[in-house]
Amino acid sequence: MQSRISSWFWKSFLALTLAEIAFAGAQAQDLKSFEQRITTKVLPNGLTLIVCERQEAPVFSYSTFIDAGDVNDPSGESGLAHMFEHLAFKGTSEIGTTDYADEKVALAKVEAANNAYEAEYLKAVGRDEHKLAELEKAFKEATDEAHKFVIPNQFTDIAERNGAEGVNASTGLDETRFFWSMPENRLELWAWLESSRLADTVPREFYKERDVVIEERRMRTDSNPNGRLFEQFVATAYVAHNYGRSNIGWPSEVSQINATEAMEFHKKYYVGANIVVAVVGDVKASDTLPVLEKYFSRIPAGPKPEEMTTVEPKQFAEKTVAIREATQPIYMEGYHRPDYHDPDDAVYDAISDIMSNGRVSRLYRSLVRDQQIAAGAEGVSPYPGGKYPGLFVFFAVPLPGHTPAEMRDAIHKEIDKLKTADVSDEELAMYKTRTRADLLRGLADNQGLANNLAEYQTRFGDWRELFLQLDRVDKVTKADIRRVANQVFVAGNRTGAWIETAAPATTARKDGGAQ
Repeated sequence: MQSRISSWFWKSFLALTLAEIAFAGAQAQDLKSFEQRITTKVLPNGLTLIVCERQEAPVFSYSTFIDAGDVNDPSGESGLAHMFEHLAFKGTSEIGTTDYADEKVALAKVEAANNAYEAEYLKAVGRDEHKLAELEKAFKEATDEAHKFVIPNQFTDIAERNGAEGVNASTGLDETRFFWSMPENRLELWAWLESSRLADTVPREFYKERDVVIEERRMRTDSNPNGRLFEQFVATAYVAHNYGRSNIGWPSEVSQINATEAMEFHKKYYVGANIVVAVVGDVKASDTLPVLEKYFSRIPAGPKPEEMTTVEPKQFAEKTVAIREATQPIYMEGYHRPDYHDPDDAVYDAISDIMSNGRVSRLYRSLVRDQQIAAGAEGVSPYPGGKYPGLFVFFAVPLPGHTPAEMRDAIHKEIDKLKTADVSDEELAMYKTRTRADLLRGLADNQGLANNLAEYQTRFGDWRELFLQLDRVDKVTKADIRRVANQVFVAGNRTGAWIETAAPATTARKDGGAQ
């Protein structure tokens, strides 16, 4: 399984050259050499620890991988997974507070005030506006009182004062990650910080962060034509599975999720069996594992949450979404495909590479270089997520004077070529070389390796699959590519979406004319 991070920018030929250089200089980075340096341990609470010894510099990087993301948000509560990422930086009962005993009481009052306000606000009939205003005032007063106990940004400040670099987190549809790098002599401090925020979570400033997420949605989706198109595209492509929901959350749901629901989400998904922590750098497993076990054993045990059982029904008819407004046009279309466990997973990667990887790719040569009708064109797979059956998405950005319809027709011509003629020996060989080079490039730095180890351990139950995937890549044939293209890239399995540039709306003058 290749990296699943979708980029809306095509890769350059220089990137391939650098990858090949990295490959030439990293021959020793094979499975056997890593097996000698990696130790894996499952704690009694179910949490998996991975330690990779790499003593090039006195630093380490880590990746905490939680097998829960936006797709796991309960019905009616979209946005919870993303909200919890925000809460994880707000501290614990020991970090970020001047007096947690009193703050806990104040937070309970905030929650009660919020519940009272929402109960009145959500009344379908008989809502008392005067009472609502009083309840809103009481809620603001309660949040102001709770804020008096907050030490802003203390968690991040402690980490960064002790040399942490790249302190960050991400919430995807399928997972949540926390990561940074740090001097190796701060390992125990990191273990205390990281385990504390996983095990000792406090819903501090929850409603302030909820407002931040709502503003993120406004910027990324509501005020962004492409964001609106992507959201409507997946909502149209999916009729049953949660991949069809807004990944940042629907406005009406984000604005109503509360701290109690967030803590229930945490209780269900932030259990040992659902977490993998990978540490890579200047560490020795014999010294490091006892320290990690001491701290990460504090995380509650519990059964791994049940997997989603909803299966997206087969699509039988083509669907379309069209947005018409005064903005940059774009065209995209998606085809349903299986998840990463499918035997043809590497075939989809091959198609994506041949169609999209750099200036030698088919879409670039045809739409950008030869026809000069597009600023960029690419095929991305899987989208929007990969843990469950996703989409193979093609998109193109027209140059001025060209239309989404031209992008559609040009993309379809390239897809038809995949169906009717074999790819060349050179194209297939380049895919396999690039895949191996991409793997080695991902292993070159501690953070990239930690991320990969944690992800593959979670997805396959064994980090070794990171290397074993190359066996499947090597087995991809020209016939496989033609077969999959003919099976998947058919009209009945297609959802198309585009933005057509419309003329700006005119403003009526007072005399009835148009300005």
